[in-house]
Amino acid sequence: MPIITVNKRQVHIQELNKGAGQTVVLIHGMFSNLSIYYFNIAPVLAKHFHVVMYDLKSHGMSERFPDGYDLDNMSSDLIGLIDHLQLEKVHLVGYSFGGLIALKTALEYPDRVNQLVVMEAPDPQDEKARKIIDEYSKEFLEHYVTNFTDTTKVQMGKRQMEKNHRMYEFLFNQTTIKADMIREKHFLGEARFTGLAAPTLLLYGADSNCRPTGEWLQSQISQSELELIPGDHNIPIQEPQLIAETITQFLSKILTQNHG
Repeated sequence: MPIITVNKRQVHIQELNKGAGQTVVLIHGMFSNLSIYYFNIAPVLAKHFHVVMYDLKSHGMSERFPDGYDLDNMSSDLIGLIDHLQLEKVHLVGYSFGGLIALKTALEYPDRVNQLVVMEAPDPQDEKARKIIDEYSKEFLEHYVTNFTDTTKVQMGKRQMEKNHRMYEFLFNQTTIKADMIREKHFLGEARFTGLAAPTLLLYGADSNCRPTGEWLQSQISQSELELIPGDHNIPIQEPQLIAETITQFLSKILTQNHG
């Protein structure tokens, strides 16, 4: 498992198609890990792009930390990773809380982000949305168990399950994650979207409680388009193929325009 050191922390990453000219960095949501992309979405994107996935701190196989789950810290972790890989400019794709990290990074470091895909990012001040993320993490875990395979195609065993539960317990009980998420509740309301240079694709579930946030973001971000995907907050699990194709199309379309 490739582990690299970023900002003096150990980060688990996976890369596909390193030789491609353009790089897409995929950011998972809270309480999950990079496997949400690894099995279905990343391989489709990797036909066209260099794909980078990483586990957020204390998630998956990355090092555990008690604090630093606010968007400033998460965003500077991401830029540290991009610097470490010596990438000038990347496309960012973020799901759920990862969508907020992607948005924050594109606003703070506009010269490092080519294009942006925000998938099911919640409004952090919506308490219902935070509960959905809680629910979703349980559903993700079940999905992860069903689909988990490593390089030897071994089904996830009891030990791996227990390890995941320990990660949950650690995040919930021994870190500032919940307080940090609550501290970010005014992020969307205070963001200056006029400074967002990256063309943006907003992907939301047609039946998702987060859909109003997607519609609102579309009204705020001048270079944005909103695509509704059949399903709820769990669209990467429900429609991975459609999502991968929609992202590929969006990124390729703009690239063609830029080189045309």
